[in-house]
Amino acid sequence: MKLNPYLAIILASTIGGSSGVFIKLLDLPATSITFFRMFVPVAVLLVYFLLNKTRLFRGHYGIMLVASGLNATRMFLFFIGYLYTTIGNAVIILFTWPIFAAIFSAMFLKEKVSVRTATLIGLAFTGIVVMYMDKEISLGNRDFIGMAAMLFSAMIFAITAVIFKKKLTYYSRTETIFYQNLIGALVFLPFIFINTPPPSLLQFSVASLYGFLIGIVAFLLFFLALRKLKMSHYSLFTYWEVLAAVFFGAVFFGEAITANMIIGGGLILLSGILLRKQRKPATVHANHVLAPESGRKKEGDGR
Repeated sequence: MKLNPYLAIILASTIGGSSGVFIKLLDLPATSITFFRMFVPVAVLLVYFLLNKTRLFRGHYGIMLVASGLNATRMFLFFIGYLYTTIGNAVIILFTWPIFAAIFSAMFLKEKVSVRTATLIGLAFTGIVVMYMDKEISLGNRDFIGMAAMLFSAMIFAITAVIFKKKLTYYSRTETIFYQNLIGALVFLPFIFINTPPPSLLQFSVASLYGFLIGIVAFLLFFLALRKLKMSHYSLFTYWEVLAAVFFGAVFFGEAITANMIIGGGLILLSGILLRKQRKPATVHANHVLAPESGRKKEGDGR
């Protein structure tokens, strides 16, 4: 696929930033949207694996399934976040995940936390506080619920990122994406039949398109960019997703950009950008898992 890597990552981040528009326009329960988002990549990749006779359940698949279960919870909270608060609030809170990844890496992978990292973590949490300052802390406040759901989603994503990072040398990128979505596709399948009214043909089609764009197309574009760009450039350009999401929120729903969002969001995004520029591991994006293939054994070797 011959495509400029910078254009590829901008396209991928723009697709990611469109999530809020799809979610709000679909007008489906979070459980139904979660199913479509996770089932479509699983179905497409399962066909791919069957055609290539790939043996899936091998090696350390147990821990991968645990991470998949966590990811199912994360995706459900992700959609609750977008449904309950503005697209701008949701996407900024979502990008706190690099901060939590740094914390969990220090806790579970014993990575050293430098003074610089600790300072950036503190700066990011200051940004979170600023964003919440103009929100009523109440279970009856939709903004508060949505932002809290997205914050927990970012935390869980950071945990799964740590798990996938430890196991990425055993599985290909496509296998990792398959595992990432598998449990969610199974767990949320019944809700398609439980939720009433059932999705219309239009909703079914658009939700499937959304799952394909986010789960397959954006993943391939991010992968293409990751192969050709420096990690510092790649990490910086993924933040285009925030700008795209805020833009879509303003255009499609007339969402206001508040002072708290600018100040708090600026602190969060600046912290994330600086933190990711100093770290050079395999990169895990908010909607996709990407990692180098080096050192990986051949398919079906019995691991």
